[in-house]
Amino acid sequence: MPHRIVIQPSELPDDYVPLDASILLPGQKGDFDAEFRKSALPGARRFDIDLFSDPNSPLPHTIPGAARFAALMGALGLENNTPLVFYDRSGSVGAARGWWLTQLFGHQGPVYVLDGGLELWRAEGGVPEPGTDATDAKHYQTCPSYRFLAGSGDVLSALSSPECTAVVDVRASGRFRGAQPEPRPGVRAGHMPGAINIEWQYLYDSSGCFVEVERLKELLAPAQDKAIIASCGSGLTAATLVLAARLIGIEEVALYDGSWAEWGSVADLPVEKDAE
Repeated sequence: MPHRIVIQPSELPDDYVPLDASILLPGQKGDFDAEFRKSALPGARRFDIDLFSDPNSPLPHTIPGAARFAALMGALGLENNTPLVFYDRSGSVGAARGWWLTQLFGHQGPVYVLDGGLELWRAEGGVPEPGTDATDAKHYQTCPSYRFLAGSGDVLSALSSPECTAVVDVRASGRFRGAQPEPRPGVRAGHMPGAINIEWQYLYDSSGCFVEVERLKELLAPAQDKAIIASCGSGLTAATLVLAARLIGIEEVALYDGSWAEWGSVADLPVEKDAE
């Protein structure tokens, strides 16, 4: 693939630090911290998306402040130029969010996402080890670039100029259309008027790997030749769209961090439902 961000298990570099960014999506159950302790890529550290969020925000998974991000990265024994490989137990939702956060905060070293996650790596002969904590903290310094981040005001502006910017919502079709209730209380059903729906699951094949470049181009065709703002339920799965766009050469793509958890909760923001 162009823009070597996503790599295969056979391409794992020798000098990287693996980061397990697995996270439960709404409706899922499990304990990824416990699973990490049992089996992980050799040398891996646990990149907990919930920790790498703003603890004072009323919204889920809001980006942390630069100081918090730097402290957490340093506590993992990471420096600004440390080569990183993000992965999930399966697929790459958390890994995509972790990758996006490093772009937002200006990580200087190479950052990869492992296609197919731990599951594919094991299927191809990888032997996991118990996950452990970093032994020595390091000094980590951020260099934020907020052009990768969008707020509700940016989305409103984009909706008023669809010829320039496409707002892409990656939630399931039923939620986008307003036919299914939102999993979070107090959040209205529906979508932003003028938004495009590209379900994030369609970016992946049955093995949890990204589909081929040509298929990604087909899926993102409605946003062709435009800037993109990606949105989802809470800013997690939208990162998969940001990553997919980068894989096919779209550079001007931002993530609406509040996503539908914010938009659907604010009475003054417009919401549209599709006719039955």
